[in-house]
Amino acid sequence: MFLLCSSVAAYAGNEIGTKDVDAILKRLDTELEKRGTYLNARHAFIDSLKRVVVSGDISTEDRLESFLELGDSYNALNTDSALTFYNKGYELATSIGEDSIRTRFELRIATYLPLLAFMHEASRRFESIDPGTLPAGLREEYYDAARQMYFYIASYYINHPEVYDKYIKQSQASQAVLLTLLEEGSPKFMLNQGEYLLSHQQYAKAKAILFALLERVSEEDNLYARACHFLADISKANGEHNAYVYYLALSAIADTRGATLENSSLQELGRIMYLNGDVHHAYDYLSTALSEAVECDAPLRVLQSSSIFPIIESAYKSELKKSDRRTFIVILIMAMLLVGLAVTLYILNRKKQLMDRMALKLEEANNTKDVYISQFLNLCSIYMDKLNQFNKMVNRKITTGKVDDLLKLTKQGRFIEEQSKEFYDVFDDAFLHIYPQFVSEVNKLLRPDEQIVLREGEKLNTDLRIVAFMRLGIEESTRIAQMLNYSVYTIYTYRNKLKNRAINRDTFEDMIMNIKSVS
Repeated sequence: MFLLCSSVAAYAGNEIGTKDVDAILKRLDTELEKRGTYLNARHAFIDSLKRVVVSGDISTEDRLESFLELGDSYNALNTDSALTFYNKGYELATSIGEDSIRTRFELRIATYLPLLAFMHEASRRFESIDPGTLPAGLREEYYDAARQMYFYIASYYINHPEVYDKYIKQSQASQAVLLTLLEEGSPKFMLNQGEYLLSHQQYAKAKAILFALLERVSEEDNLYARACHFLADISKANGEHNAYVYYLALSAIADTRGATLENSSLQELGRIMYLNGDVHHAYDYLSTALSEAVECDAPLRVLQSSSIFPIIESAYKSELKKSDRRTFIVILIMAMLLVGLAVTLYILNRKKQLMDRMALKLEEANNTKDVYISQFLNLCSIYMDKLNQFNKMVNRKITTGKVDDLLKLTKQGRFIEEQSKEFYDVFDDAFLHIYPQFVSEVNKLLRPDEQIVLREGEKLNTDLRIVAFMRLGIEESTRIAQMLNYSVYTIYTYRNKLKNRAINRDTFEDMIMNIKSVS
């Protein structure tokens, strides 16, 4: 934390230069490489909370608090899971007549329903609560929820100014009341005050407050990420481009360290990198932001990320064009070298020349084969992901009461499972055709008492498919989870268990990459 806070303090009154931007982007790249570690730590914390809830050794009051904490822990990580625990808490509080905590759950539910595109349901539940009947503590939560809920709803109407302005004004009005209820000088007060001043174009005052806030909170705190994002907005409004990029990067670093998947700063940073001509960073940042939006399972964030698909495609095509030019130059140079080599080899030994050409063709054939399989798997992954999204869309519409329209679609619930099985059959046959000794080679890396034994008629099981994807160079658990139709957490679990069964845990995955294909 000291490093980041020092970086912010150093530039509180100084101009940020190109070297400063380059340095912060390098730090962001380093943090993104550790993204999996931060997510694992957050999931481990959530799992510990779940164990407390299911233990049965806690009172009803403690169980309610645990449901609230679990829901909060899933915020910005998985919206569906967060709402699941909020709903459980709401039902339990209702059943025992705990009106106060029931209202807290109701506010949480109303706040995050817009992320799943349930704007009307969110408004209905929120408007059913009379703030005049709430105690002081709950009135603070009420207006904080109103600020956030109306902002989420406004985000859906960004291209419809009249509707957007209506909800933004409601959000700002709620924030104005919230400021009168918060403890003056507290971090939450400072953040809301800074945002409120920013929305009213009082940039100098907002900037001073936000800088003071950054010196008081940890970089893993969501307040830190939001404050940096507001500083980026102020820099943009003032025409300070380097500062704009710098604070967006700081915000993205904080979101990454806090295992937050609603990383709007990273998304915006990718767009700016593209406009700056930095295609490499643009593609990396936008791809990661989109992946996190999908993983977070929030349609609002997916919709926002999807709007930048043309940028990703354009960046990718630009990168391909540059690669094609480099390839052409390399091929031209290689062609000239090969001509000279061919003449030399012809003079020295015609037979050796023929053998060398055959070896080169064989190597090229093997490389082409691996590339072909990888491309095939990528297409299958995209296809299966679309099926998942389609199935979720059908289920959501059913919950809105459109049963007659979607009755036939819901009967296709087994379609994903059938397609997955077909994909497994095709993949198993194709992979074992290229790596016929794969099962025995994997077993050589496992302890004798931990060997993988396939059932009758089974070609590969889940363990073997996971390491098969790794052998093909697909190491990201997110991509493997999409292909196998499992959760990312399940894939992490399988990989850890496989390592624990290995003769050498530390080198297991490296040894998998050394398994040879058919010659």
